[in-house]
Amino acid sequence: MDGRNFLRTGGMTAPDGADNKSAVAAAINHFGVTEADLRKVMAAALEKGGDYADLYFEHTFNNNVSLMDGKVNNCGSNIDFGMGVRVLAGDRSGYAYVEGVTLEEMLRAARTAARIASSGKAGVPVGLTEQTISQNRYAVTIPWEDVSVKEKIPYLEKLNEKIFSLDSRVRKVQAYLQDSTSHVLFCNSEGISYYDYRPMASFMAVCIMEENGKMENGYAGRSYRRGFEFMTDDIIDVIAREVVDRTAILFKAIKPKGGEMPVVMGAGGSGILLHEAIGHAFEADFNRKDISIFSGQLNKKVCSEHINVVDDGTIPFNRGAVNFDDEGVEGQKTYIVREGVLTSYLHDRISARHYGVNPTGNGRRDTFRNVPIPRMRATYMEAGNMKEADIISTVKNGIFVDTFTNGQVQIGAGDFTFFVKSGYLIEDGKLTQPVKDINIIGNGPKALADITMVADNDRIDNGTWTCGKDGQSCPVTCGMPSALVSKLTVGGEN
Repeated sequence: MDGRNFLRTGGMTAPDGADNKSAVAAAINHFGVTEADLRKVMAAALEKGGDYADLYFEHTFNNNVSLMDGKVNNCGSNIDFGMGVRVLAGDRSGYAYVEGVTLEEMLRAARTAARIASSGKAGVPVGLTEQTISQNRYAVTIPWEDVSVKEKIPYLEKLNEKIFSLDSRVRKVQAYLQDSTSHVLFCNSEGISYYDYRPMASFMAVCIMEENGKMENGYAGRSYRRGFEFMTDDIIDVIAREVVDRTAILFKAIKPKGGEMPVVMGAGGSGILLHEAIGHAFEADFNRKDISIFSGQLNKKVCSEHINVVDDGTIPFNRGAVNFDDEGVEGQKTYIVREGVLTSYLHDRISARHYGVNPTGNGRRDTFRNVPIPRMRATYMEAGNMKEADIISTVKNGIFVDTFTNGQVQIGAGDFTFFVKSGYLIEDGKLTQPVKDINIIGNGPKALADITMVADNDRIDNGTWTCGKDGQSCPVTCGMPSALVSKLTVGGEN
């Protein structure tokens, strides 16, 4: 079956039972295997005593087009194809993958994984039952497979022209459009099977400006699980204005004096605080292994009762959305912290079994070459009951931060750092001088406990966030309302 008809049969159908059944059947055909092959591979995976096995097939198309110096001068594409076999036996986990899907190759991978997770008593797989979902969270109108490079070029050119038109100080623009489409077929020894069509589009710009011989640069982008319908004049306008504003403010910005001070986190991208400071520490594998500083804190108060923190896989078209995770568990909305109490870790099947709870749909992997592990999806804080201006007015001397680039955390100790591209000084309750290029340093549990005020302006940052863990990359999003952290260390000038 050719790619276009496969999409019509599978990925673009409504996710009711009948359509999903035809999608799974089409996916089996697409990967060139049969249901009998899947049964044989599953049996081989369990022949050494595994008590669970799953098969994960993936076919991914990646495309990128870029503009520099006013011209679209670079493009590339690649295709990734293969499958992986995982076997669990008690606390042991075996994984092997192949980049071909002949029966011989798949059996070799299955027996390799089986030997790693051997317990000496053969398991018995059950029949395949198609998994259904209540709603497809990223249905596509125009699939990227139907779109040529020629059709993408005008959007990059329009973005370039728009940025130059907004400010005479613009000297260079770099614009990038990346799209990917993944076809995923999954089945396991519990009888669950599903097909998932996963689109992703990222549209980004870097702006370089000059004022009186001084150069500054800024970045802006948007990323969603959408098809070509994502490309509109509105998205061009949003990215262009954002990247120009972010760059222009830097000419007025200074590095503030460093030290410990109150920090008001702006709405949206400040969600990186949740991601780095506490999100990773809530992933259940770190807690199961007693690595996380939150190990043993389940059902205990960890912050103000006004704080609710969520990890959500159900937001339509969101970069972190999942119909199913990579272990066959439907995406869901999980409250990590509810009214200040740590109510749930982020679970894959292994940790869920350890804790005696249901998986939360957080078992994710980079590609078929990787074993699934607990990963975040869209991590955000729910709205509070204050106004941002009222929160700022309570701070005599501190900083307001709103644009970030990256961060990292030491899971065991809970210490984190992230880089702030821009923000403002707060002096006597007012935003004054812009600031730039500073580090925020703190401890996750302490920072969470030190959030004393939360605004009502909650917002998801739909940028191009990518999370790294154990050598794997995963698309995520983050967000939060404006919030006051009473004490954080700001790395600035002496």
